[in-house]
Amino acid sequence: MKYIAPRWLPGGNLQTIWPALYSRRVFGPHPHYTRERWATPDADFVDVDWLVRAADTPAKTLLVLFHGLEGSSRSHYAEAFADYAQSHDMAFAVPHFRGCSGELNQAPRAYHSGDYEEIDWVLERLRERHAGNIFAVGVSLGGNALLRWAQEKGHDASRVVSAVAAVCSPIDLAAGGWAIGRGFNRLVYTRMFLNTMKPKALQKLAQHPGLFKREALLAARTLYDFDNVFTAPLHGFKSTEDYWARASAKPHLHTIRIPALVVNARNDPFVPAWCLPSQREVGDCVTLWQPAHGGHVGFPQGRIPGHVRTMPDAVGGWLAQHTNNQTLYG
Repeated sequence: MKYIAPRWLPGGNLQTIWPALYSRRVFGPHPHYTRERWATPDADFVDVDWLVRAADTPAKTLLVLFHGLEGSSRSHYAEAFADYAQSHDMAFAVPHFRGCSGELNQAPRAYHSGDYEEIDWVLERLRERHAGNIFAVGVSLGGNALLRWAQEKGHDASRVVSAVAAVCSPIDLAAGGWAIGRGFNRLVYTRMFLNTMKPKALQKLAQHPGLFKREALLAARTLYDFDNVFTAPLHGFKSTEDYWARASAKPHLHTIRIPALVVNARNDPFVPAWCLPSQREVGDCVTLWQPAHGGHVGFPQGRIPGHVRTMPDAVGGWLAQHTNNQTLYG
């Protein structure tokens, strides 16, 4: 990916914050979605938002987006990918991780960076209803989880999707946790995430009394602390260290057996450049794009206020090169 940041928006933090707040509407009006609620095997639900397409005929290609931490179908990057899908006559779906669709889920769990079993359940359902090509994109947390799915699925992943892409994903969770827990990142980004994650966790405790210690959650000041009290124990991990080690996609990139794109800006404030893999560390199926600039899911372009279609266009173009021309499922 050849990306050059606009001169008026220098630095990883500005390239992260400005696009999320101000650049989203340059490419057009908000996309229109319809929502489906899927009952899960553990008596819970997952909400899936589908883009209302302009075309009347069924789409040959389905683009699926797995959002990032506390994201949704209304995140700026999701709307940018929706616009990309609309302009390329693709169906577009955003499955929400538990608790991220605007309504608290029911089970004594939430979601996490290695939630590949949830992704497997969602993608298998989508495969059952779509006979053409499926491309899957994961952003930030969703990208790491998607890569973990591809790693666990092995060769069988090609039965479900044609290719996957992870955008600005913390594939080394320990390095990402270290970065977001320091200095400006802790004051701004960590506080922003905890401002929504803590209230949800307390609602979860009200649903399921005794699930964790309320005082410990209220005392959490970093994502490390939050994961130690909430994320790790609720999802079968012994501790934050165990969670970050087992959920990280980086150690297993060489095991992926389908075309996979891993995009990370080297000035991403959440993902230190020093933790990013080199091409020799990943398998032949994995392509690395590591531009010098872009921030965290930013990649703004154009004159003020800028737009955020550059990254979806580049990622979508790469995915389109891996179209499976064979007829799937009859």
